[in-house]
This record gives sequence, structure tokens and C-alpha cells, in this order.
Amino acid sequence: MEFLLDPNTWIAFAMLTTLEIVLGVDNIIFISILVGRLPADVRDKARRLGLGFAMLSRLALLFSLSWVMGLKADLFHVFGQGISGRDLVLLSGGLFLLWKASHEIFVEVEARDMDGPPAADPAALKAAGQRLFWATIGQIAVIDIVFSLDSVITAVGMVDHLGVMVAAVIAAVGVMLFAAKPIGEFVDRHPSVKVLALAFLVMVGMALTAEAFDAHVPKGYIYAAMSFSLVVEALNIRARAKRIAAQPEEA
Repeated sequence: MEFLLDPNTWIAFAMLTTLEIVLGVDNIIFISILVGRLPADVRDKARRLGLGFAMLSRLALLFSLSWVMGLKADLFHVFGQGISGRDLVLLSGGLFLLWKASHEIFVEVEARDMDGPPAADPAALKAAGQRLFWATIGQIAVIDIVFSLDSVITAVGMVDHLGVMVAAVIAAVGVMLFAAKPIGEFVDRHPSVKVLALAFLVMVGMALTAEAFDAHVPKGYIYAAMSFSLVVEALNIRARAKRIAAQPEEA
């Protein structure tokens, strides 16, 4: 009971929850973009499953802290550079993000309909939809592990009590669960914002790849660049809306 009445416990919980939410922004964007490829009637289910995987992977890593911290030990060396298990996870996740974000940018800009299921009989169309759904969930699950690793290592460095870490992760995922749908719908309504979000994921992929080789890129720089781009795009969206609203009057 004394543990719960200690104000330091609640301060640590609030700080860690906030940090988990901030670190989860790129995860939400990734989930929103992948879910946007699915039919509208299954998007909510895919979001919930994706964030559920995110929570489970973070909790699983938290409950295996000794293994997670052991990932920092060098497994082998390449050109004098030590490579640990954590580096391999970050490198594979970064390369996956680079490939996926680049592919999605190409589809969005050059071949918008190339990934859609071809017109066919209802049974074939349903089967194609099921394959797309589970392929999307699989991709979300894979990248959740990468984002979770970064998040859990941060949590271990900030808080000593496992209970506080678990509570912060659950609270952060709960907030993200509410934020994922409006963010996804906003991205779907504005294709230019979607391209910006994909460019953001390219930057995150580059940062993860660099981190794998011990070249730390502060996420604050990435978030600042993306925030500036989003402010500029918000002004463009507002200007376009005003032009559209003024057209009937001019006619």
C-alpha cells in the first residue's frame, strides 16, 4: 500500500505513460496506413488487433527483462563494429520499414489501385480479402516487436518497478486505441498527409537502421521535422478548403 501512496510512483507512471504514447506515434501511423488498405468494415477490427499485438509484445518483453537487456551484448563483429541481438532486431525492423514505406509511397503516387483485389466471383473476392486482412495483421505484428523493443528498453532505463512499467504500457495502449481511428480516418481523407506520414516512416526506418550501427539519431529531430511538415500541410488543406468553398459563389 505504501508503494501506491508514494508520489514518486505516480510521477514515474505519468512520465512513462506519456513517453510510451510519444514513442507509439510512429506505431499508430504505421498501423493506420496498413489498415487503410483494408475494406472499411474490418478496419476497426484490424486496428484493435494491431494495438493488441503491440501491448502483448511490450508486456512479453517487460516480463523477460533479463533477456531484453542481454540483447545488448555483442554477438559478433563486422569491420570492428560490434553487432548485438538488439542491433539485428533494429536493423531488420529499419530495413522492413524502409521497404514498406517506399512501396506504399509508390502505390499511393504511381499505382494507387495495384494492390486491390481483382474483380471476381464473391467467393474469390472474400478469400482475397481474408488474405489481405491477415497479411496486414502479420506485418503489424512484426513491426510491433521492433517498436516495442525500443519502448521497453526506454522504460527499463526510467523506472525500477515492473508493476509501474506494466501499468504505463497498458494505459498508453488504451490512449492509442482511442487515437488510432481518428488519426487513420484523417490520413485516409488527405492523401498528401498520407505521403507525409509515409515519409515520416522512411525517416524512422533510417533512424532504426542507423541505431543498429550505434549512430544515435534523437527522435526529437524526426518529430520536429514531421511536425513542421504537418503544419505546412495543414495550412495547405485549409487553403484548399477555402478555395473549394468559394467556387460556388464565384459561379
